[in-house]
Amino acid sequence: MNGHLVLHTVQEKKKGTMSTENYLKLILLQILFSLSCLTTSQQPAAPSTTPMTPTPVQDIDGHELQIGSKYTILPTQKGSSGGGGVLALAPKNRPCPFYVLQENLESSNGLPARFMPVDNKQQVINLSTDLNIVFFAATICVQSTAWKVGGADEITGRRYVMSGGMTGRPGLETLSNWFKIERYGNGSYNNTNNNRNYKIVFCPGVCSNCKVVCGNVGVFNENGKRWLGLNDEPLVVRFKKVLN
Repeated sequence: MNGHLVLHTVQEKKKGTMSTENYLKLILLQILFSLSCLTTSQQPAAPSTTPMTPTPVQDIDGHELQIGSKYTILPTQKGSSGGGGVLALAPKNRPCPFYVLQENLESSNGLPARFMPVDNKQQVINLSTDLNIVFFAATICVQSTAWKVGGADEITGRRYVMSGGMTGRPGLETLSNWFKIERYGNGSYNNTNNNRNYKIVFCPGVCSNCKVVCGNVGVFNENGKRWLGLNDEPLVVRFKKVLN
């Protein structure tokens, strides 16, 4: 009897021991499963690969600005810096270089301009795209008629828009030659005249390691002349295609 009792007791202990081991295994599996779910839930969402659709700049007739075409830059009547005629080139303090100014007479034809984006594969001019602006004209100065932002003037301390810029070759050496066209004002973009108002800004993105002081291209009234330069208040403009 005693031998049977001892045998049953040992077997019961073994059964109890195996039940505990199975229980511990079950707990361990549950912990591992919970950690796996937590790790999966904390994985960052994959970034969207859908590219943003660029917004083309429109002329006064609602057509997209085309690469290779010529356009007259027409200032509007909005803002204290508006009014006057179209844009042209003129000497400032010396015969050369020429500076960009707004004609005082609204009847003036001004100079047509071409827009050359940093991506020469583009077919149209888009908002916020780095581009060169080149007047389709000739001057007495032996230099290009491409726009660039000059350094601080030694007399006024202002930075004016002048000729003599270089087209293409994006980088540090051409930083002052790149401009962008941005929409003026807020609101949704639609096919109306009010939403074809733009401003030209200097904020080049062609050099990722360069420090740039961005600014709007506005107007400085000096001695009866309206010179373009970096100003807080932008010159609001539209674009009219020049027919050949």
